[in-house]
Amino acid sequence: MKIGPKYKIARRLGSPVFEKTQTPKFALREQQRAQRSRGQGGRRKSQSSYALQLTEKQKVRFTYGITEKQFSNYIKAVIANKSENPSQALFESLESRLDNIVFRTGLVTTRRAARQAVSHGHITVNGVRTNIPSRKVGPKDIIEIREASKSKGLFDSLEERVKETIIPSWLSVDVAKKGIAIKGSPTYVQHENNFDLSTVIQFYKR
Repeated sequence: MKIGPKYKIARRLGSPVFEKTQTPKFALREQQRAQRSRGQGGRRKSQSSYALQLTEKQKVRFTYGITEKQFSNYIKAVIANKSENPSQALFESLESRLDNIVFRTGLVTTRRAARQAVSHGHITVNGVRTNIPSRKVGPKDIIEIREASKSKGLFDSLEERVKETIIPSWLSVDVAKKGIAIKGSPTYVQHENNFDLSTVIQFYKR
């Protein structure tokens, strides 16, 4: 998926949706910009309901690095299934993507790298090589780095990287085997994320 200038997009959305914008340097820069704006009497214009919903949708899309069509398909499936908790159902669909799990567990440093790792066949699911980043995986699946790919530079310093990664409680990593086990399902908690999925779903129900 082609993405424009990440700093400008993150600033426009008011959210650090990319890994490169999740740094103290970027946060400090944005804080200074906000202070200058207030000092000059600047004030952020209020947004319409539609604009707020659109912004939340873009936050989710850029966070997971998926296309408009892919995201629309996830939403349509949730709405069609008439889920009791549509936000939770949507969150599970997004978090259960293979590329997201490879990223979440620290096997690689960015979601883009995770997509490339899967697309290039470096990852196996239940011992079978796969090249589909959007593949949905669950508790019965075992995800590993393909044996022939374990020595690739992409996975250098894996042990240190995993130690520095905040891994969700529903995932676990066996550094020695370079594999991932899925222990459960992700739970959507709005304040723990930089987007509001209920607002996004309302956008598609308009």
